[in-house]
Amino acid sequence: MLKRLLPLIIIAVGIAIFMVLKATRPEPVEVLAMERSWRVEVQRIEPASRVPVLSLYGEVMAPDQQTITATLAGRVAQRPVSEGMSVKQGQLLLSLDEADIAPALTQAQAQVDDLEAQIRLEHVRYRNDQAALESEKAILANARRQFERIASLVGRNLASRENLEGATDALARAELTVSTRQRAIQEHPARLQSIEAKLAQARANLIATKRDIERATVVAPFNGVVTGIQVAVGDQVSRNEALLSMYPEQGMEVRARVPQVFQAELMTALEQGYELTAFSEQDHEFVLTRFAGLSDPAGTEAILKLQGPPGGLRPGALLPLTLKRPARKQVVEVPFSALYGADSVYLMTDEGRMTRVMVERIGEAQSNNGERRLLISGEHLRPGARLITTHLPNAVTGLKVELADTGGERSR
Repeated sequence: MLKRLLPLIIIAVGIAIFMVLKATRPEPVEVLAMERSWRVEVQRIEPASRVPVLSLYGEVMAPDQQTITATLAGRVAQRPVSEGMSVKQGQLLLSLDEADIAPALTQAQAQVDDLEAQIRLEHVRYRNDQAALESEKAILANARRQFERIASLVGRNLASRENLEGATDALARAELTVSTRQRAIQEHPARLQSIEAKLAQARANLIATKRDIERATVVAPFNGVVTGIQVAVGDQVSRNEALLSMYPEQGMEVRARVPQVFQAELMTALEQGYELTAFSEQDHEFVLTRFAGLSDPAGTEAILKLQGPPGGLRPGALLPLTLKRPARKQVVEVPFSALYGADSVYLMTDEGRMTRVMVERIGEAQSNNGERRLLISGEHLRPGARLITTHLPNAVTGLKVELADTGGERSR
């Protein structure tokens, strides 16, 4: 009997112990829900005048680069310069063989001498024609008198018909001779003018030939750098063939494409007389002088002129620049982490909560230590307001925040 009741007794004892333990357990502590706050850094807003900058990438160019060509055909006798060499004004660059260029001068001078001789000959011919005309007129007068006398004799049957025909022929020949001589005298001004025109052309050709011969010895037109050498000593070159190029060390430019969104602002500043400067990472200074005459949907090329020495710059190099745009008033300089989206930031209220405000993105600025920062403006950015610079992924208006540390509040 006891064996059958033992399991029931064990179960009853277990239940009794459970009930005692449940009745004597401690009461649980009540948990209160507390709102979490996010630690952020802020800066005090101080609107001021700032200079926004614009990053540009442009190509270095030498607008005054010259390509030197051969003025005459000939063989290259000297070329004492090499690619990339710096030369001074007047320094010899290249010369052609004298044996190839001397005949050209001789031929041009011979043409002038020949036409000058033709003019002298024409004057002699004109004087001879005038003298001969007087004699031929006298012969014509005698032939006319002889014809009249024979005609009278024939009328009185004192001369034969053959004598009259001979006198008639003599008179016709004398008249033709006088007519031919008069025509030669009348043509003298036209002939003289034609020869003089040819002489003027020959003299111009002589001057051009002398000029080309002088230029056959090529000297540097300015202080610059030699480039684009296409011939060597001994090469046979033809007239107008490119020999080499050179560009001045001063006056180099950079052509950089400016986005359309900034183009109107920069053009207006130029028209108003502002000097817009740009700097490279190597501290080269450039001044924006003008914009290119043509544009495309990506923007318009700005032309910036180098100020000071080139300092190793070479045409064709790609150069990053930082262009200073016109100064803007009442703007705030903030880190990029403060911006949400494209046009909003968060302010910290007196209750320690975030509030979203809309702003206008002005551009970028460069601090004294070279750090890039963002320039913004807006009616809600009042002096003294606290702008949250810590970027929170769950940022929303009303989110509770607190200062990260005593140094988390900065003034800008």
